[in-house]
Amino acid sequence: MSYDPRARSRTLVDGPDRAPARSYFKSVGYTSEDLKRPLVMVAHSWIGTMPCNFNHRELASEVMAGVWAAGGTPMEVNTISISDGISMGTEGMKASLISRELIADSIELAAVGYSFDAAVIIVGCDKTIPAAAMALARLNIPGLILYGGSIAPGKYRGRDITIQDVFEGVGQHAAGKLSEEELEEIVDAACPGAGACGAQYTANTMATVMEFLGLSPMGSATVGATDRRKRKVAFQAGELVMKVLNDGLLPRDILTRQAFENGIICAASTGGSTNAVLHLLAIAHEAGVPLDIDDFDRISEQTPLIGDLRPGGRYVALDMDRAGGTRLLAKRLLEAGKLHGNVMTVTGRTIAEEAAEAVETPGQDVILPVEKALKPTGGLVILKGNLAPEGCVIKVAGHERMYHEGPARVFECEEDAFHAVTTGQIRPGDVVVIRNEGPKGGPGMREMLGVTAALVGEGLGESVALLTDGRFSGATRGLMAGHVAPEAAVGGPIALVREGDIISFDVKGRKLTLHVDEAELGRRRAEWKPRPPKYTRGVFAKYAAQVSSASTGAVTS
Repeated sequence: MSYDPRARSRTLVDGPDRAPARSYFKSVGYTSEDLKRPLVMVAHSWIGTMPCNFNHRELASEVMAGVWAAGGTPMEVNTISISDGISMGTEGMKASLISRELIADSIELAAVGYSFDAAVIIVGCDKTIPAAAMALARLNIPGLILYGGSIAPGKYRGRDITIQDVFEGVGQHAAGKLSEEELEEIVDAACPGAGACGAQYTANTMATVMEFLGLSPMGSATVGATDRRKRKVAFQAGELVMKVLNDGLLPRDILTRQAFENGIICAASTGGSTNAVLHLLAIAHEAGVPLDIDDFDRISEQTPLIGDLRPGGRYVALDMDRAGGTRLLAKRLLEAGKLHGNVMTVTGRTIAEEAAEAVETPGQDVILPVEKALKPTGGLVILKGNLAPEGCVIKVAGHERMYHEGPARVFECEEDAFHAVTTGQIRPGDVVVIRNEGPKGGPGMREMLGVTAALVGEGLGESVALLTDGRFSGATRGLMAGHVAPEAAVGGPIALVREGDIISFDVKGRKLTLHVDEAELGRRRAEWKPRPPKYTRGVFAKYAAQVSSASTGAVTS
């Protein structure tokens, strides 16, 4: 049966009874002929507050030109975004993960409200990417995701730097290793223009994952935000969505179990962000595909680390593009039998067919052959144990310790922990515990890059461990366990930890253990009382009342 490319929009604009709708559309410039073509939503999250999404209007113009050229009528839709990097370490960071749900909801509402036939969703900063995938999975209309691109690295005294250097510079300044003038010099250089954070942090992790999931055209994500090729990529995305529409290729046709496994493989093979766990669980939930937190550990254990990318490695996202991009990464993994090559992508071709077009730059050492892998296993590890019965996530993309045991230093919020780090109260061997920052307790599950980067800047990155029911930025490095579940706000074991308790991280044994006997834990549990909610009305209160555990993706539906 052929697919009707106007199945949705004709109910909105066709016939005498829809005359009022046509009149409204004509008032903003559309003609009768325009309204006889398929209506395509071009959604983005341009906002004038940060570099990550600052090129979205420009890209939207190119996408719309491509849609027009291919026989569709594009209509621009705008939603919001929150900068993790700007809000990090403040109450504002609680808005970040919550925005994922709001962005997905607003795209869904616009798509249904205007009966769009198809969609191109332009994404940038961290939460906009999974939000776009969640929305497409819900709507199940022909569509694709276009990443706005990575920011170029800054230049500081002859070397490339990223925002990670600024965060770690804060710790170096607090330790007296960097003057205020030097820190400001790094601030001025780190972010030279538009684009999302430059290394394999959360945005670039999720952008490359979208290609391996099949929702983004292979090779589109690694082209930088300010690269002159990006306009062409955007125009081609507009053309492509019309082919996807005419072919009737739907997101849930693409989002199979094997596609999700490919997404995990992508994140694990490049040392990607721990946030990939949270977001892929949420996307799978929307798509109705069974996916469990333990799948990440199993798949990562079978996936070699072959992308030498920051923060654990040497290179930034634009270096990956110059080396051969995601096609080369897919080719390497396929050659080693580590990827499902028969999975369909939004281009109408399989991931193996896309990888066959890889062009490798001679002499590059960004994406390595599997036999020269940096590590035989990937960067995502799930620990469980009496301190995290539902699991927690750590990243071992660099040369992290495999075991750590030490006394707990307990903090009820991120700000208290940051103050302790920057005033010299943390000692080598300590285990920093930050709680009440989970999905419900935060609410919003803040990222702890300020604290983790300060520890590295203070010179404690190799001697201190940290655990939290909150999250980490993709720029975090060191022995850090996030997403500890159940969280403190619901009485999880992390709520029972006391100052000086001994905690051990056993990465090889996949255990996070609180060395307190069960009788004592039982007494503490009986004494525990939930903290009063921090918000009693508004979006934060609604989110806290609805959100699930981090171990299931922190979803609200």
